[in-house]
Amino acid sequence: MQERPLRTTVIGSYPFPGWLEFAVSHLDEFGLADRAELQEDAVIAAVHDQVAAGLDVISDGEQTRLDFNLSFYGFLEGIHLESAPPRRFGPPAHDQRGKHQVTGELRAPRGLGVVEEFQRLQRLAPRTADGKSPTLKASVPGPYTMSGRLLPNEQYVDRWALTEALLPIVRTELEALVTAGCTEITVDEPSMSCYAHREDPARFVDIWNRTVQPIVGKCRLSTHLCFGNFKARAVGLRHYAPMFPAFLDFDLDEIHVEMASREFAEIGIIRDIAERRDVAVGIIDVKSYYIETPQDVAERVRLCLRHAPAEKLSFAPDCGLSQTARWAAKQKLNNMVVGVQIVRDELGV
Repeated sequence: MQERPLRTTVIGSYPFPGWLEFAVSHLDEFGLADRAELQEDAVIAAVHDQVAAGLDVISDGEQTRLDFNLSFYGFLEGIHLESAPPRRFGPPAHDQRGKHQVTGELRAPRGLGVVEEFQRLQRLAPRTADGKSPTLKASVPGPYTMSGRLLPNEQYVDRWALTEALLPIVRTELEALVTAGCTEITVDEPSMSCYAHREDPARFVDIWNRTVQPIVGKCRLSTHLCFGNFKARAVGLRHYAPMFPAFLDFDLDEIHVEMASREFAEIGIIRDIAERRDVAVGIIDVKSYYIETPQDVAERVRLCLRHAPAEKLSFAPDCGLSQTARWAAKQKLNNMVVGVQIVRDELGV
């Protein structure tokens, strides 16, 4: 059970400030100390926007990653990083992201970097006079999603074999996060939700449960099920039915579902989730530049309450905000918190 009804939370990523994007394209002009300062300042900016909005749960905005999962390949040994994507021009699509050749045993002796990200967030997150702060959340890509950017070879003959090789690497990172004091962790497996319609969902459940087994019960554990958000484009069949009821067997505390960009299609699925888990509902459309008003948000919260009790519900954007301009992300988060508070006041919670 979550610590308060109708929690406000985030998925993880947040827009890069414009100056950070510029700096990333000119990193060779910066020294190591300069780069560390860039990273820290970017996290301070992301934390500021989330705290100013009044969120119950915040992240570091994934400001030190190139993408929600692409940066992790830089921590892996046994691969040759693709230097350029296969297609650079034309409309945005996933083939503008390259795949990496596997050259040896997959290892991550330095970890995946998430512990360092979390420790930075711990240090920079503000505290009130009584020592309290928002809940701090860390996000880690799951092994099946990470396997999608690697090319099989004779040692790892298909995506399933790559997933099995990555699974203990992710599991070790999760254990290290808990040891570092992280109390809320999201394991992102969007590839599972994108491809559940064509793969065996029970196989995904087995992979998930083996990945998270050492940390179950030691933190608040969640996953985010969406259909992709590459430059505001989905990639998967935007339909939750193929995932359920199988995904209810995930060992976790909370499942997040994307609803706002889908006009709340399949909203009834949150009733099924809430019978066994907490459910976080995406009520802010990160693919649209329509700025939801607090009244829009309140209406959407009331809709969710017809299907699940307040103590089981959290609210978030549909997906990470990294693909949304910062000016819009700030307004959307602010209005989300205000709209949820309208309904809290109505309910007296």
